[in-house]
Amino acid sequence: MRHSYIFLANGFEEIEALSVIDILRRAGMSISSVSINDTPAVTGAHGVTVAADCLYTEVRDFNDAPWLIIPGGMPGATNLANCAPLCELLKAHAADGGNIAAICAAPAVVLAPLGILKGREATCYPGFEAECKKCGAKMHDAPVIVDRNIVTGNGPASAMRFALTIVQQALGDAKAQEVGSGLLYYPKQMNFYF
Repeated sequence: MRHSYIFLANGFEEIEALSVIDILRRAGMSISSVSINDTPAVTGAHGVTVAADCLYTEVRDFNDAPWLIIPGGMPGATNLANCAPLCELLKAHAADGGNIAAICAAPAVVLAPLGILKGREATCYPGFEAECKKCGAKMHDAPVIVDRNIVTGNGPASAMRFALTIVQQALGDAKAQEVGSGLLYYPKQMNFYF
């Protein structure tokens, strides 16, 4: 089974990261959390420390990953944006048409400066839109936006919808509805497509 990755840096938004990990695993998707720190311990923006599954330096090959996922949170998103190897990986993955998902501040702080959102429909945490627009993104006030291989979310309250949208894109509507129903989550409309 192909393996997806979610990247964690100190200051990450706990709800966004842990919801994605939990929901993708409930859907049967293989996903690992990756610490960009020197140790597996990563402390979130609200003081919750988690042990990531692996260190960035331990992963030999990200090339076959179906999804690379970036949670928001501050200064977590900034810390991820300052990780040069991760930025190079994201640019290469996007150039190859690989799937990338980012939520909250991450679309503006991580993806936009890399050119990944240029000409794309997207959303992000309110107040960060200007950074995305400056880099050529078309911004929307929506919980989740899907533009081909890029999924963006606007913040913690949309974390479950964001994660279920990744499941939907990877495994289809039925699996997303099955997982959402098991969580007692019944959105009228799963997401927004462009």
